[in-house]
Amino acid sequence: MSDLSIVLPAYNEEANVEDAVERVSAVARQLGMDYEIILVNDGSTDRTGEIGRELRQRIPNFRLVEHYPNRGYGGALKAGFEAATKELIAFVPADNQFDFSEVGRLLERLEEGADVVSGYRAQRQDHLVRKLNAWGWNTLVRLLFGYLCRDIDCGFKLFRREILDHVNVVSDGAMIDTEFLAGAKARGFRIAEVPVTHLPRTAGEATGANLKVILKAFRDLVRFRRRLSRELGAEKRDG
Repeated sequence: MSDLSIVLPAYNEEANVEDAVERVSAVARQLGMDYEIILVNDGSTDRTGEIGRELRQRIPNFRLVEHYPNRGYGGALKAGFEAATKELIAFVPADNQFDFSEVGRLLERLEEGADVVSGYRAQRQDHLVRKLNAWGWNTLVRLLFGYLCRDIDCGFKLFRREILDHVNVVSDGAMIDTEFLAGAKARGFRIAEVPVTHLPRTAGEATGANLKVILKAFRDLVRFRRRLSRELGAEKRDG
């Protein structure tokens, strides 16, 4: 297999980030691949950045990216993608709600010919409101772009770096997964999906259910549909 960049976006995850990086590092060392771990401190106001700077002293192949002020989930992922240097890129949040040892499942599907592999939370450990929000979002995205995958916003994904040469991701918010997947599908890249374990959050606070985050995602969705149509039209004329 190719080499691997592992991106962990983090915002105010001081209670989780050290354990998250250590777990990812333990798995990465056993993959038999050239790898790097990139923690993106997304303008945290707690000790996330301080812990990340300490981790640089003892975690192999570890890099810390920091920016201020907070840009949002999409902004953190984009910063991680820009910093990544390997042929494959995996991303997983630093909230310890995923078991990174399951990355082998994603790598297997990539070996079988997929370009993007998206995890889906087999048993989602969120409260009812977040589940309802996710159902509504997934339904709307499918109406606009067709079927992409069953759990669009699952934060555990793996893809070939070359996709970023063709798919322009713009969103700094929660829209980034839809933007990336819909853009990849529209350009003929193959998307596969695998079940992954979803663990309950034991520390820190999720931001995905924030009303401002949700409203911004819907606004970005409408803008993205228009932009994707323009991009595909321009590519067709130029190609």
